[in-house]
Amino acid sequence: MSSSGQPRIAVLLGGPSAERDVSLVSGRLCADALREDGSEVFEIDAGPDLVSDLQRIKPDVVFNALHGRWGEDGCVQGLLEWLRIPYTHSGVLASALAMDKLRTKAAYRRAGLPVVPDRRVTKAEAMDAHPMDPPYVIKPYNEGSSVGIYIVDEGANGPAVIDEKMPDMLMAEQFVPGRELTVSVLDAGGPVRAMCVTDIISNTGWYDYEAKYGDGGSRHVLPADLPDEITALCRDYALRAHQVLGCRGVSRTDLRWDESRGADGLFLLETNTQPGMTPTSLSPEQAAHEGIAFAQLCRMLIEDASCDR
Repeated sequence: MSSSGQPRIAVLLGGPSAERDVSLVSGRLCADALREDGSEVFEIDAGPDLVSDLQRIKPDVVFNALHGRWGEDGCVQGLLEWLRIPYTHSGVLASALAMDKLRTKAAYRRAGLPVVPDRRVTKAEAMDAHPMDPPYVIKPYNEGSSVGIYIVDEGANGPAVIDEKMPDMLMAEQFVPGRELTVSVLDAGGPVRAMCVTDIISNTGWYDYEAKYGDGGSRHVLPADLPDEITALCRDYALRAHQVLGCRGVSRTDLRWDESRGADGLFLLETNTQPGMTPTSLSPEQAAHEGIAFAQLCRMLIEDASCDR
């Protein structure tokens, strides 16, 4: 414990994933918020020396602000379990399962949650022929923050031309027209609860990386102006997704809604176990709407931290 009686906190940020820059912003803001009550907070840019950094600092608890592979897919969670350092957010299994979008959707299906057809494809297959009838989406099956999204429209002349930097194994998924909705679930400091629904209005036509993190890339309407039935379904689906995957702390589930089909047009896309904590991020915004300030949210996650998650 620090001299103030507060826990020594290590905030993990940065790391080697495609979402490094987002994680740096999230982590620094969380670290600043956790210092407000006098906690001794150390920022660790997660790299090859992570174990020795943790052994040197000897934190009482880790706030995991990493995003993307290695930090969000069960890898760092397993390392923290091995070191027996309590940590925030989801555990090994839930993190690994939620990071694999194909397995996430398989879990949704088994739980009776609505999803659109999808299939695993190689990059070569996706560029050689349509993997399904357009319109459809091509994306990595194990990245976040809408990294590497390709939309093939109905009537397209041919399949997607995919950047050579994209991984060899991808996911093809039927495109759902309509509105981009999202719900965060808070599972710390009290009964698990789904927060309000946010309607994301993107200036790029799709909630891609630029829309998420660029200045003015999107507008968030919360609570979303939706029929009561759709609001209730969004919150119910997000809560069930959180529980089916075994998430902890806070998660965020993204959905698409085709208004022309009513309740039958609402589908789950994915669940994020390490939602962003940047100035444009959705989960802190939803928490604020529920009366939970950013520093309070960070503290709630720290108080919920444990091993064996």
